[in-house]
Amino acid sequence: MTAAIIVDAIRTASGRGKPGGQLSEFHPVDLLAETLRALVTRSDLDPGMIDDVIGGCLSQVARQAVNITRNAVLAAGFPESVPGATIDRQCGSSQQATAFATQGVIAGAYDIVIACGVELMSQNPINFATLGQDPFGPMIGERYPEGLIGQGISAELVAARWKLDRHALDEFAARSHLLAAKADFSNEIVPVGGFSVDETVRVGTSVRKLAELRPAFHSDAIAKRFPEIEWRVTAGNSSPLTDGASAVLIMSEEKAALLGLTPRARVRATAVLGSDPVEMLTGIIPVTKRILARSGFGIDDIDTFEVNEAFACVPLAWQRELRADPARVNPRGGAIALGHPLGSSGTRLLTTMLNTLEQTGGRFGLQVMCEGGGMANATIIERI
Repeated sequence: MTAAIIVDAIRTASGRGKPGGQLSEFHPVDLLAETLRALVTRSDLDPGMIDDVIGGCLSQVARQAVNITRNAVLAAGFPESVPGATIDRQCGSSQQATAFATQGVIAGAYDIVIACGVELMSQNPINFATLGQDPFGPMIGERYPEGLIGQGISAELVAARWKLDRHALDEFAARSHLLAAKADFSNEIVPVGGFSVDETVRVGTSVRKLAELRPAFHSDAIAKRFPEIEWRVTAGNSSPLTDGASAVLIMSEEKAALLGLTPRARVRATAVLGSDPVEMLTGIIPVTKRILARSGFGIDDIDTFEVNEAFACVPLAWQRELRADPARVNPRGGAIALGHPLGSSGTRLLTTMLNTLEQTGGRFGLQVMCEGGGMANATIIERI
């Protein structure tokens, strides 16, 4: 069977997802285009050889509408023959793009494909005013008569269920910033517009400072519905609004050898599943068990984990259930420090995980992402 290998993986620096952030003045098409152009330049690849570009983007509205991936392909100057498609698997959109790209290579449908993602939250924050006034419809209302809830409330439910107190959440958040501040990301970040340093990392963040923040999602109505919530989730122990783009070059081993390109990793397995859309954030636990069972790995066989830090409670609950070595979880910080640019986060985590394996000499990495609507993606790679 043809193997899917990763030739290269890059990302932009993370910009604060608000007006004045270092990437906030970019058109999102141009930001992704710059990233795609940098990816093929690093491998000296003729872009006309690319069979497809699959991109993730969550807020496919306004400047991010009308198939942003195809628009970025054209903006990057790739030949018009190179197609592009944009998918929405919520926060895991570009991780799903990686899975689709991998499956295409293994099936023989692609020789060379790019998986990528982009999100400018400074221009498209998540709210129903930008995403649609009624995205659910009456039939979902019939199935869930009490109503679906936002992810911040889901995070509170996770914290309550796993009995994660405020100190534990803030301690994990401070760890994320500390590790990210010490890490070397120079091989994975491509300068765009002169920016090459993650703007979201807060050097000097401490548990004491984080403890001063108020709960971000308190609601009297929600408190009546979920009396178990103790309001522990704050802006400090959650991922910030972020701008960014990332891209991964995937191809068959045969094509890489023919082109004289050195593979950096092999995609060993992918998995996806749905979970409770109210609790929403816990699908990462069963999807991890699924991918480990499919691949034949045990949790201790994995050298590094990237568990998306949408909220501190997510990797903490995952870690407790899977009994993973805490030192191997997000060892260079996670989304609380490095940001969570939604549609870009999947390939951003993959890029960081690959570089972590190379820097530490590890062999296997597992990436897992919780997603809006109650879904989760998992990916296992092997460093070559």
